[in-house]
Amino acid sequence: MSVLLNHKRPFALPIVEQHPDERSAASTISVRTQRLKTWELAPMFHCSIVGTCLTTTELRQVLAKVGDIDTKTATDHALHSRGVRAAGQRDIAAKLLNKALDRRHERILKQFSKLSTPVEIKAQWDRAVDDGDISGAYWAVMSHPASGRPLMNDIFGEVHMLSHLVGSSSRLDLARLRRLQLDVEARDEKIARQEARLQAAAEDNILLQKRIEELEAGLRRAQAFAGETFPASADQRQEVRLSEKLQAAEERAEAYEKRLAQSETKLADAQSQAFAFAEENLALKRELDLLEATIAVAADPAAVTSSDGHGTLLYVGGRPNLFDRLRKLAESRNIELLFHDGGVEDNLSLLPAMVGRASSAVFPVDCISHSAADMVKRLCRESDKPYLPLRSASLASFAAVIAEPLAAE
Repeated sequence: MSVLLNHKRPFALPIVEQHPDERSAASTISVRTQRLKTWELAPMFHCSIVGTCLTTTELRQVLAKVGDIDTKTATDHALHSRGVRAAGQRDIAAKLLNKALDRRHERILKQFSKLSTPVEIKAQWDRAVDDGDISGAYWAVMSHPASGRPLMNDIFGEVHMLSHLVGSSSRLDLARLRRLQLDVEARDEKIARQEARLQAAAEDNILLQKRIEELEAGLRRAQAFAGETFPASADQRQEVRLSEKLQAAEERAEAYEKRLAQSETKLADAQSQAFAFAEENLALKRELDLLEATIAVAADPAAVTSSDGHGTLLYVGGRPNLFDRLRKLAESRNIELLFHDGGVEDNLSLLPAMVGRASSAVFPVDCISHSAADMVKRLCRESDKPYLPLRSASLASFAAVIAEPLAAE
């Protein structure tokens, strides 16, 4: 995303030498009044146009209209490949593809239709990137009759680099989620083993209790039999032996009970940790979904939603190198974002006035001092304004909290 935010710096993308026929075609573009079709563009642009400017569902619908027999079951990659091939052919499939692109991006195409020079088109592209309307603006630039080949190459390079950055960010989040899932699975296996040991200990305890009862019954029978047939000395020796056995059995039973209590304590701790891992896993899944939805805004302008549940939001603490990205996320939901670094460079005496201006406040618990966090909580309670501690100072945690209105603590 940072590539598009710094779009004023051109990419070091090699310019493909144009064929004489292409130069001839380019010389006629300046006098065209109608927008270009996909088959009139260089084949190197087809893949990025199909992948950026149309969703998989829309592409599937286009191919279904031309009788593609396995459209419903084909993979997304197979559909993309067919769409790229169709874009370069002047047939019914290509015409339907162009109609789908024009229908999807009708609003922004009207904006670009008023422009007549590459400079104006580039300026409008930059504004669209700042607003997150990349997919529609990309098709508008590539199909505009006044877009020269140098401008097309520049815009193509920006979109190409954006796909690399978005893919890299998603892979990092997915890798972390997978590691957490593996940790939870290992914890579940450990709990299962502990439960099996506890079950075995409980069964041993039951057998031991039965054995004690049998010994006690045998002791009573021996005492009754000794009272009838043996002298007192023999009866006493038998009673002593049985008492010793009974005492040994009782000691073993107490040891089993202690081990059972210890195992139950360990099981409770393991279940508590597993629950915490599961909660963190759910939170990360939700943050990942929201982050993917936020990234989708760059490729799908229809996904942009307005939010008035936060108004002016105060962000205290965090990492200053992320403030610009946090502000972009907030602006995508019409949220005014105020920043205070939690006392690193900004004075804490500024917090009362900033809390007074804000509708609500958030702060990352892993990147803020205790004094700053306590001060934000106290000021928000005194002002009867909601506040929320964020799980971390990451973009994903912030994207999750701005997706829904804050509730008062």
